[in-house]
Amino acid sequence: MVVIQRSQYMNFLKQFKDMTDTVKVLTGIRRSGKTFLMNMFINYLKNNGVSDDQIIHINFEDFAFSDITTAKDLYTYIHQHQSNDKRNYLFLDEVQHVENWEKAINSFRVDMDADIYITGSNGKLLSGELATLLTGRYVELKVYPLSFKEYYTFKKGTPETSYQLFQDYLIDGGFPAVDIAPSRNLRVALKNGIFDSIILSDIALRANTRNDSAIISIANYMMSEIGNVLSATKITNALRSNGQRITTTTVINYLQLLEQSFLFYKAARYDLRGKKWLNSQNKYYVVDNGLRNTQLHRSGTDNLGHQIENVVFMELLRRDYSVDVGKLDDKEIDFIARKGENIEYYQITQHLPENSNRETHNLLRLPDGYKKIVLTLDKLDIGNIEGINVVYVLDWLLNE
Repeated sequence: MVVIQRSQYMNFLKQFKDMTDTVKVLTGIRRSGKTFLMNMFINYLKNNGVSDDQIIHINFEDFAFSDITTAKDLYTYIHQHQSNDKRNYLFLDEVQHVENWEKAINSFRVDMDADIYITGSNGKLLSGELATLLTGRYVELKVYPLSFKEYYTFKKGTPETSYQLFQDYLIDGGFPAVDIAPSRNLRVALKNGIFDSIILSDIALRANTRNDSAIISIANYMMSEIGNVLSATKITNALRSNGQRITTTTVINYLQLLEQSFLFYKAARYDLRGKKWLNSQNKYYVVDNGLRNTQLHRSGTDNLGHQIENVVFMELLRRDYSVDVGKLDDKEIDFIARKGENIEYYQITQHLPENSNRETHNLLRLPDGYKKIVLTLDKLDIGNIEGINVVYVLDWLLNE
């Protein structure tokens, strides 16, 4: 069996092992590897002295557990299968399928000797009642598809093969099941299946008014407009021009569901001069370029500049930054990346244009002393321009 090691995530789980007052919550898009991580961690526990009767693992998308539909059902099942004289390790996969599951989780935390791990594929998992019941008593592990570094390591990359592997990464994407598939046709089929399951299971079923074709049209349009400023009105007008009968209110609702499914991430625009967020228009980035290129039948070189931008945006999220798009008067800063009190500015380009300071001028105008970086796909560009580091984007991706 081919295994892709994901040490960053495993180290997180090991760090919080046996902290029974803290629920471990794994969130992320379908097929990003949450269940695989749980299984890897369960094997780790077994190899380190935890016996089978201490482990309860339920995947709520498995028909074998279809009778567990309410918090009461879950509470009863766990207590019927618990070990009474040893610590229990609870692994509850896609727990959002259980009605009022938050109450059962909080009860296990209070009345059992239990180390609790849950996963979910919906961004609302940590909103509402769970956040209220577990304030300060949970940690979230955000699980993404493979980074380029993980993909490169799995493919046994070398400096000589890095550029070709990056092109492959844009086409294949980072879903683990896709990347271990032995043929291109199978990889395409798997990506189509992932997209369909997200649309049908995570979005359409949660929509008040179900219109699968409209959801797909919105997702496809957003994928084609990666890196461009969008608004609900702009999306509505684009769909109407193609014959879709849809309202702006419906588009807003579907946008929220697309974000909650972790298919898209929003980058708000921030006015650096006025020091405020601009609510009217945002940019949206897709969780995985390979999914985008397969869905749109595009190549890895299609709109390459914006594809690189998408990879960098997702990598910044993996590195635990919050990311906005900067506006400085009439100019744009591709990304403002914040982590705690640290701020970094990024411009992304395929290559620095000759006889033009377009990619550095915006950064030079910034009135503060935070780090400013230009990421380029052209190795010949690297260096320093008036204090701004110009870095080969593949080196940046491979050297955290």
